[in-house]
Amino acid sequence: MTQSASETVDVTLTAYAYGGEALGRLPDGRAVFVPYALPGEAVRIRLLEEKRGHARAALVEVLVPSPERVQPRCPHFMVCGGCHYQHMSYPAQLAAKKDILRSQLERLGGLKDPPVHPAIPSPQPWNYRNHIQFHLTQQGELGYQAARSNQVIPIRECHLPEEAINSVWPQLEVEVLPGLERISLRQGVDEEILLILESSSSQPLEFTVEELPLSAVLLGPGGRLVLAGSDHLVMEVDGRLFRVSAESFFQVNTQMVAEMLKHLLENMPLSSDSTVLDVYCGVGLFSAFLAARVGRLIGIEVSSPACEDFVVNLDDYNNVELYEGTAEDILPGLDVHPDVMVVDPPRSGLAPRVTDRILAMGVPFLAYVSCDPSILSRDARRLVEGGYQLVQVMPFDLFPQTYHIESISLFGR
Repeated sequence: MTQSASETVDVTLTAYAYGGEALGRLPDGRAVFVPYALPGEAVRIRLLEEKRGHARAALVEVLVPSPERVQPRCPHFMVCGGCHYQHMSYPAQLAAKKDILRSQLERLGGLKDPPVHPAIPSPQPWNYRNHIQFHLTQQGELGYQAARSNQVIPIRECHLPEEAINSVWPQLEVEVLPGLERISLRQGVDEEILLILESSSSQPLEFTVEELPLSAVLLGPGGRLVLAGSDHLVMEVDGRLFRVSAESFFQVNTQMVAEMLKHLLENMPLSSDSTVLDVYCGVGLFSAFLAARVGRLIGIEVSSPACEDFVVNLDDYNNVELYEGTAEDILPGLDVHPDVMVVDPPRSGLAPRVTDRILAMGVPFLAYVSCDPSILSRDARRLVEGGYQLVQVMPFDLFPQTYHIESISLFGR
């Protein structure tokens, strides 16, 4: 029997699924994915999308709640798409992320009993983000995109940004301007705030920042235009300062970055004779701490602004080299035999040419920083098939209240 999309169905949910959903079975045996629900709950759902082997549904009512269900903090939860786990206790969020990561590595990576450790919790499950990005409604209101939609939901409050950002963004008055697509706020040391405007228009935008203690930068097809103050921030990690330009990527949870660095430094075989290759090195976050412990460090980064930041951030080291370009273009031409490689690729993971080169180089020790368990599983499968052993997977909860899972996987030959 196939249910119509308008009727409701009662199901019991049995497991977590990656993407913020819980998994159950319809009466006809098909898997059904339900957001904002928990394993063990009996729920009433309405089918939204049906395929031959599975369906997606909206949660209508929780009939039997899980003991891990809590009252969401934010009135926008289940409407805006920014958070996925506010209905779960924080310990349950951590357990879910470990289970999901292990399941993905088993199912997609073909790895039997992968060595996934319990997730390292964030010291602050709320107000932890040093960077927040808003979309704009047609009326110029700040908001987030709804889940699985391009619709922008205007918001009155958000419990994820650090407090200094939360004190600024409600004061922003934005006029709807042609081409203005996104507005970001990033917080640096001493609660300094950088406002970043992103435009698709080649025409200059008239935008004024009045009476707000912040810097402002416009990013568009014509490049970077400083509207007020500076074009970069200074971020601090474990006592070290980093210049981060408006266009450069930097992890959003500063406290957890320090935990990731500690984990890497404690688990990588480093010595004064080591050659380390830091691929997708960004502004030099990992490189700055590695360079002091090794004989030679080589960074590879495609973003020009990030490369400029890298040069500033590692200016006090003489054992550091930087190559600007894509990893797939740079790696094959490098005549080097690194002892250790760190890769922190974008969400799309390692390009096939990058994986091929890693396998050809036979790097003895590889640390893979991932933000997507499914892509990590794909790449782990290729690395293991090519002769690597997955030694350890450590999840780090950089994104509490959301389904996103950051992890560091260690591979040895």
